Amino acid sequence: MHIFEKPDNLVELIENSIEKYPDNAMFGTKNEEGEYDWVTYREVGTRIDNLRGGLRQAGIEKGDAVGIIASNRTEWAIAAYATFGLGGRYIPMYEKELVKVWKHIINDGDIKLLLVATQEIYDQLAAMQDELPGLEKIYLIEGEGENTMSGLENVGAASPVPSIRPKPEDIAVLIYTSGTTGNPKGVLLSHGNFTSNVLAGYKVFSELNDSDRGFSILPWAHSFGQTGELYLYSHIGGSVGFMGDITTLGDDMAKVQPTFLIAVPRVFNKIYAGLWAKIDEKGGLAKKMFVMGIEAAKKRRELSEKGQSDFLANIKFKIADAVVFNKIRDRFGGRLKAALTGSATMNIEIGHFFSDLGIPVYDCYGLTETSPAATMNGPLAHKPGSVGRAIEHVRVDIDNLSPAEDDDGEIIIYGPNVMQGYHNKPEATKEVMTEDGGFRTGDRGRLDKDGYLFITGRIKEQYKLENGKYVFPAAIEEEIKLHPLVENTMIYGEGRAFNACLVVPDFIVLEKYAAENDLPTDPKALVKRDEIKKLISDEITKLLKGKFGGYEIPKKYIYLSESFTLENGTLTQTMKLKRRIVLVQYKKKIEALYS
Repeated sequence: MHIFEKPDNLVELIENSIEKYPDNAMFGTKNEEGEYDWVTYREVGTRIDNLRGGLRQAGIEKGDAVGIIASNRTEWAIAAYATFGLGGRYIPMYEKELVKVWKHIINDGDIKLLLVATQEIYDQLAAMQDELPGLEKIYLIEGEGENTMSGLENVGAASPVPSIRPKPEDIAVLIYTSGTTGNPKGVLLSHGNFTSNVLAGYKVFSELNDSDRGFSILPWAHSFGQTGELYLYSHIGGSVGFMGDITTLGDDMAKVQPTFLIAVPRVFNKIYAGLWAKIDEKGGLAKKMFVMGIEAAKKRRELSEKGQSDFLANIKFKIADAVVFNKIRDRFGGRLKAALTGSATMNIEIGHFFSDLGIPVYDCYGLTETSPAATMNGPLAHKPGSVGRAIEHVRVDIDNLSPAEDDDGEIIIYGPNVMQGYHNKPEATKEVMTEDGGFRTGDRGRLDKDGYLFITGRIKEQYKLENGKYVFPAAIEEEIKLHPLVENTMIYGEGRAFNACLVVPDFIVLEKYAAENDLPTDPKALVKRDEIKKLISDEITKLLKGKFGGYEIPKKYIYLSESFTLENGTLTQTMKLKRRIVLVQYKKKIEALYS
């Protein structure tokens, strides 16, 4: 039994902040002119109260499920908090999702009332309502009238109902994990799961306060964005600006001016690769200044770790900082103090680069089933290359897979953040829970003497080559994706004599190279060119040498003109590879490499 600190439920969490920070900005949304409009905690609080009344009038009672199909927006949060205030369960879904997945989630989650972002989604679901027997009502988030969220709020304003304070063990949200195989599983997360995670994370970043601002990139339908962004900022009285579109990310961030960012390493990897590409293109003095600054920063960092300093390195850094690095910080809005990243471990070199710029990027680790954070690096305890130490009230154990590997094994997590189980799946729940309440992550890792966790692979993804040596493909793939010429990749070699590599080149970068070398710029034509294949394979070999064993470096390649995407079924919603799907799609080409 866990003892929960207050607030121990999400209703108390938001109502505390509405009372304490009524005039603080809460959410910022881009208007038609491309500028940001902000709403306050008081304004959001009024809409929560109104929608709670409207949901009650629409028949929502304690324990009922309210679903939403929408990207991150103010209404997403209002609907969540209104549902919690009735003791209901909130079930988020992605706008860009297969209709059959929506159908599965609506039926499996017993969704009674559904809010949707667009008329198109409304029409799709209304047309198949006979296949959704438990779904009583669908409302449009936008617009006015009876079948809209605005209409529900008007009804609620006329018939207000007080909020209830759920117990810590009451279910708050079902997050359906977009599994790499089969139908997604509904992860049952309680109010205590979320609030304990917010409070423990806040203790790692205790310098955050109500003047801090986030920039919303990660979907709230996933637990990392939901906990680390929505609930954390709600708790501290801070504000969050919504990204308009991935294509306008840079401009939007400059306007929102975030101070603390919740992201994934890929965001920083892309920015890092883009910066180097621009600097290489400019050359001359700009490149000399950039390289001088990086080298000086590295020297300063290494000396400072020994308690030493170097006058010349400090001067060089100050010049580069004023001329070059300052402009890079401006691309993030000029106020960014730090970032927290999850889903993969940050490359140490790139992590050092951003820290040297004055934007430390801290790795954390967790899963949907752990609400999500289990371990975290932070300003007072940081070990690059690790994913940090266990957060407060959480314990991490390593289940050694074999006596010979005494420091490496499956990561097991204990604590108030561990899910209540999988909805309607007692057998699947039993498979991942230990008898004493630990969650088996399926990830492989080790703890060092200071308690820092290092991820070494995914147990289900590891495989043996023909020679009996183990390969952890994700680690190699993450390294390859750092190269500017590569957009995505997959390593394969189970039971084979060598590793093969599927590569999706970055065609934006390649187009430039092709134009300069009088080559066709069409992706299908480019991936057939021997000089392009050789260029990329040589660069990958160079990148991996010294970091991985010779047996791990791919010997043969397949170059793809179509990327891995949600639409073609090769990626999950959290951008993880569906390896089995990729293997099925490219089976003939892969077999040809080994024949």
